[in-house]
Amino acid sequence: MKPARRSLRLRGYDYSQAGAYFVTMVTQDRACLFGEVVDGEVRLSDAGQMVWVVWSELPAHYPGVDINMFIVMPNHVHGIVVLTGTGRVGAGPRACPIDWDTGQLLGNNIGQPQGVAPTMALQDVVHRFKTLTTKQYGDGVKHSGWPAFHGRLWQRNYYEHIIRNDDSLNRIREYIANNPAQWELDRENPDAPLGTACRRGGPVCPPCPAVCPPQTSRVCTAYNGNRAHT
Repeated sequence: MKPARRSLRLRGYDYSQAGAYFVTMVTQDRACLFGEVVDGEVRLSDAGQMVWVVWSELPAHYPGVDINMFIVMPNHVHGIVVLTGTGRVGAGPRACPIDWDTGQLLGNNIGQPQGVAPTMALQDVVHRFKTLTTKQYGDGVKHSGWPAFHGRLWQRNYYEHIIRNDDSLNRIREYIANNPAQWELDRENPDAPLGTACRRGGPVCPPCPAVCPPQTSRVCTAYNGNRAHT
């Protein structure tokens, strides 16, 4: 009998609520299919550029879904998904949780109930992103000679963190921006030194430095290359 899959979601939380969410998705077997990091900068392959485009076009295809900072790494992606609460027919006007001019959250209850839920929940956004990129990557394998993936393009699960305040948002944005410079010690890097710590205060524990307040010491629970925080 196969062991039951462990959920990485926060039990009882409604992920269709309006709010901002930090998401990490990792390729199956941590295969580096999207490019490489050279001198602290990401050089995307054609596949990596495809992943970037799919993410960038999500708001155009799915009302109620907006995006903030995003990066494609050689074998994973980090991004901020914003559910605006305006996607469902009949929902009243609602402010976007992020002011795009200042990059700050609007209101002090991000991640908490805000009336009518958007049409798509966070898991729906992730599922469609994975489905679209897998289809287009498969086409690239067939027609453009992209490296084949084994079984599936993405690991089944994904990491998420509910962004509840500006401090969390700013740490996450900084973490995303600095991710290429930290690649050599990144836990997702297959060539990273063995024994890289997975505890706050260790060499690198993405995305812990982004979401854990400096005064805390929390242990990440690894699952298929992802971390769960509650």
